[in-house]
Amino acid sequence: MTGGKVVILGKTGINFAAGMSGGIAYLYEEDENFRINLNEEMILLEELDLEDEQELKDLIEEHVKVTGSPKGNKILYNFEIEKSKFHKIIPKDYKKVLETVEKYKNLGCDEDEALIKTFQEIKGR
Repeated sequence: MTGGKVVILGKTGINFAAGMSGGIAYLYEEDENFRINLNEEMILLEELDLEDEQELKDLIEEHVKVTGSPKGNKILYNFEIEKSKFHKIIPKDYKKVLETVEKYKNLGCDEDEALIKTFQEIKGR
């Protein structure tokens, strides 16, 4: 995965997230052994914040609308409970880029300027 966002409602296979260089995956923890298949070398496994929770809910709602997914419907019906079973997976380097872009935006740069300054900062390392 090199970009975008994905919600994983099913089980993952061996070496999940290996080579993940960008994007965000929201992984539903169906059982306590989900980490067995997770390649944690390049990624961070995080809890969801309020913004993530809303984005996750919106993505699942769209999925249910398009597919009629019974599993997605069950998760939405019990979202306040089920949301605690999700983990945010984000590549370490990608998170650093997002944080650096945000830093420049907070300093008054627009999106394009923040991206350029972030690129320059990373190239300077």
